Amino acid sequence: MARLPHVAQGDDELRAQRAGRQLHGGRLTYAVLTVFTAGSLFPLIWTAVAASRTNTRLAQTPPPFWFGSHLFRNLRIAWTDANMGTALLNTTIVAGCIAAGTVFFSTLAGFAFAKLRFRFKNLLLILVIGTMMVPPQLSVVPLYMLVAKLSWTDQLQAVILPTLVSAFGVFFMRQYLVEALPTELVEAARVDGASSWRVVWHIVFPVARPAMAVLGMLTFVMAWNDFFWPIIALTQNGSPTVQVALTGLGRGYIPDQSVIMAGALLGTLPLLLAFVLFGRQIVGGIMQGAVKG
Repeated sequence: MARLPHVAQGDDELRAQRAGRQLHGGRLTYAVLTVFTAGSLFPLIWTAVAASRTNTRLAQTPPPFWFGSHLFRNLRIAWTDANMGTALLNTTIVAGCIAAGTVFFSTLAGFAFAKLRFRFKNLLLILVIGTMMVPPQLSVVPLYMLVAKLSWTDQLQAVILPTLVSAFGVFFMRQYLVEALPTELVEAARVDGASSWRVVWHIVFPVARPAMAVLGMLTFVMAWNDFFWPIIALTQNGSPTVQVALTGLGRGYIPDQSVIMAGALLGTLPLLLAFVLFGRQIVGGIMQGAVKG
């Protein structure tokens, strides 16, 4: 039986009011969020507390749970001993180049696997995904031999170039573009005479911008925190990244844990600053990609 017009209109208005209403969590929701937030912030707060104490105080029981007066002294020692100025600059260059390259090449490859037609497409995609199952430790020896043959040892390009493309990035962008990019839109651009590069620049990149922001953020963080390959390809006295430079703070008969914590705090602050400055744009990009017209 068909609904009356005024009844259908009333249901639509009720749904519209519910859709525009702001949701509020209960006390249990806020309690759970508080517990998880405190647990997430505890390692950072403890690092700052340990960096503000002396090595002798950190060895005592119970350990300190509040800030001391040696924070700036330990930060100054860590900055000087680990050459943190150069390390932060090198890490910014490495992480920025890796993130930009991964986003660019992964978007191109993801578009090709999602919308283009070519022979052995599914087989090639399976091979790309299969490389994610290979442990990175297996490629260290041949990769280091190649870097040494090219005389790139202790140079930043030895860390940047091998990681400019990632299988995860290709798969991530392919999965996003399959749903977000209409095939009809690409075909219409082809009919209008658009070249492949124009299609990518004016259609693919704008549509994929939310996923590109997420992939860039994840790649930048992983490149910033990467330790395994940089410690092999770089040295502390040459062109170190932050993670390589921090290894110099743990040397000695009795390592100064407070200085090590101060160096770890210095290496974490740029990432925190980036999230504070660009967190709203990143979340906005994620939400833009989640909303379907």
